[in-house]
Amino acid sequence: MTIHSSHPFEVPAEQRNQLRRLRGRLAAPVTVWTAHRASDRPVGLTVSSVLLADGQPPVVLGLIDPDADLLDGIRESGRFAVNVLSWPHRQLADAMAGLAPAPGGAFRLGEWTATPSGPVLVDSAGWLTAGVEGEPVEAGYSLLVRGRVTDVHVGTVDPLQHLLGRYRQP
Repeated sequence: MTIHSSHPFEVPAEQRNQLRRLRGRLAAPVTVWTAHRASDRPVGLTVSSVLLADGQPPVVLGLIDPDADLLDGIRESGRFAVNVLSWPHRQLADAMAGLAPAPGGAFRLGEWTATPSGPVLVDSAGWLTAGVEGEPVEAGYSLLVRGRVTDVHVGTVDPLQHLLGRYRQP
């Protein structure tokens, strides 16, 4: 066995997708979007491509994986919730992204309160609920979901950020 100072299967920097490398240098919020399926089963997904636009009405935009169960929940219910995560929620973020195991389901990794739009984390850095506006639109490999914000709650803890492939505390 050989010990390597770097990852033995890492793609050299000059061969990596340059747009993804640049996107990784932009600090992004770590959020979990949630919704209810028709079966009333909650679904969720970690989303860092999020934009809030103030106005009348305020709007939330997010890039969602087209294969995610969340998208079905959003389409079925017509609404969703966006939870802003904090440092203690790193494992939840990975589980909701499908990167880490979650015995019993990812919703067991936090204390949740039910809303008509989707579950919200009790100890989040903040959350909002929204009603879907229009059909999702293709945006790169994702679908752009637009929602009209209906309720906003700001927590008292600092939000979790994603930068250069790692979680950071502000």
